[in-house]
Amino acid sequence: MSAEHPTADTFARLAVELHDSDGVDETVEAVVQFALQALSCRYAGLVLPERGRRLVIAAVTAPVIAKLYQLQIDAGEGPLLTTLRDRLPVSVSDVATDDRWSPEWTSLACSIGVRSVLHLPLMSAEQSVGVLSFFSEQPDGFGADDLAVGHILARHAAIAVANARNEETLAMAVDARKLVGQAMGILMERFDVDGDRAFAILKRYSQDTNTKLRDVAQQLIDTRKLPH
Repeated sequence: MSAEHPTADTFARLAVELHDSDGVDETVEAVVQFALQALSCRYAGLVLPERGRRLVIAAVTAPVIAKLYQLQIDAGEGPLLTTLRDRLPVSVSDVATDDRWSPEWTSLACSIGVRSVLHLPLMSAEQSVGVLSFFSEQPDGFGADDLAVGHILARHAAIAVANARNEETLAMAVDARKLVGQAMGILMERFDVDGDRAFAILKRYSQDTNTKLRDVAQQLIDTRKLPH
């Protein structure tokens, strides 16, 4: 590409911006918006795997990219899925002539004006945390310099997403402990039992109703009643 690529100072500012982002949603949105500038591409997007290997379209710069992602997720094939599976970059120099994936993917990509694609895995501590994608309206839209810049951005994004997820998980765990503690207090007061017994009651109801312990505690707090 002929466009000037970001400097080290630009990436440093991005790192600060990602660090200051509030949660996963804001983090991934910052990543895809920066991706548009970093590679001067037409579209960008980011997909994250969640528990149970369910894929979530976390951020896109245009709704048409969500459709292109969803087509691959539903079909179980495509360059996005190949990147996730192999944890390696996948480049499509010309969508119109590349026959590695389904005609439906090719047709949809061409219909929205996408001619070349670059998918990069987001890796953190040797674990895949997602895929960052770049889409160009030109064939051969991504060269060696673009790939190098994309890798730098992917590393920043992987660390930021992993940190944001860890912080959200920690916050949920702290919140769950508070809820369980409040619910235990209610049981201890109502039934004159100690803490161990109150926790055992909550745990039994959780197992018997196949409900998360946090949700059992929340229901008890809200209704002052245990689940039936």
